[in-house]
Amino acid sequence: MMSISKKLERKKLRKIVSIRQGWIYLFFFFFMGCSNLPYRGNDVLGADAFVIDSYKIKKGKFSILEMEGCPLMELNPILLKEYKDTIENGDILEIALYHPSRKDLMLAVREIGETVGFIVRDKKIYLPDLTPIEVAGLTLSEGREKIQKRYDLEITDVQVFLSYKRRKEQKISLTGLTAISSVPIDGKKRLFDVLSEAKVPPNANFFKSYLVRKNALLPVDMYKLVVQGDMSQNIVMRGEDKIYIAPSNASSLMVMGEVREEKVIDLPNGFMPLRQALALSGGIPYTGNKRCIQVIRGNILHPKIYTLSWQHVMKLPNTSLLLMPGDIVYVAATPITEWNRFIKQIFPTLTGIELFRKGVSGVVAIE
Repeated sequence: MMSISKKLERKKLRKIVSIRQGWIYLFFFFFMGCSNLPYRGNDVLGADAFVIDSYKIKKGKFSILEMEGCPLMELNPILLKEYKDTIENGDILEIALYHPSRKDLMLAVREIGETVGFIVRDKKIYLPDLTPIEVAGLTLSEGREKIQKRYDLEITDVQVFLSYKRRKEQKISLTGLTAISSVPIDGKKRLFDVLSEAKVPPNANFFKSYLVRKNALLPVDMYKLVVQGDMSQNIVMRGEDKIYIAPSNASSLMVMGEVREEKVIDLPNGFMPLRQALALSGGIPYTGNKRCIQVIRGNILHPKIYTLSWQHVMKLPNTSLLLMPGDIVYVAATPITEWNRFIKQIFPTLTGIELFRKGVSGVVAIE
């Protein structure tokens, strides 16, 4: 039979092994739990890739949307051309005639004009002694000439005068951050004029704002137009266009990790220099690893992860280091910061293990 001393020795060894296994487990658990080490996979991109993508961001709204997976949209130059202000269905015209002898005709036309006017229905107007005349789509001048020619076929020496009595108002609708809900247009009014009349506030998010025509989104970059003064975006407005002006927080990015204040930052323009985002978060304290500033971009399952250093941030121009909506800026901790945090978290556990070990040794010694 095994002696009592050998049994006690084996029991002591088992407890020592158990304590060591517990230490390994606790070391792994606490170290992984407190770590904010940077990601160092094979798919991490460097500063050169970030600069290249920044130039794409600089091109504006629709280049950014293309980076997010949307098809690239281009503005058709025809949208910049003014169009004729024409007679349309629902307009009411006022027509006057002059003839040296046909007072009856002059009076009949004048009475209709003064009472109800000549309403454009099915693109046509109806005049005494004439078959219906199609005038929709014509300017007032063109409409007068057409009516004049029709009368000339029936009566000589007649003079035709044409004006609007009342029009079916052509206007656009506005929603979101605007002071007014509609603006009348005339074939010449452009987007910049409409936004000025609507009194759009300076904190509006032009990146998320949009313009819809006939249920289709028009590829207009309002930031380029309003802030940068790019008149290539100043399209001519048409009746029933719809404009939505988004609030400043409609798009944002996040700054996390070793910064003085982790925060969500509004991105009303659709982009922001990396340097500005770090400054808005209070900068990087001594606990942060300035050699490892990461930008996480895109789909969370397959993101792009760029790694930059403080030298890149300080030496490269702002336009070469641009962030876009949805980006996460992550600053890793220095190795010594990680170690200090680990020690602070593991110390109570180590103290408990040490007391437990001494207690076990005391029990073994007594036995």
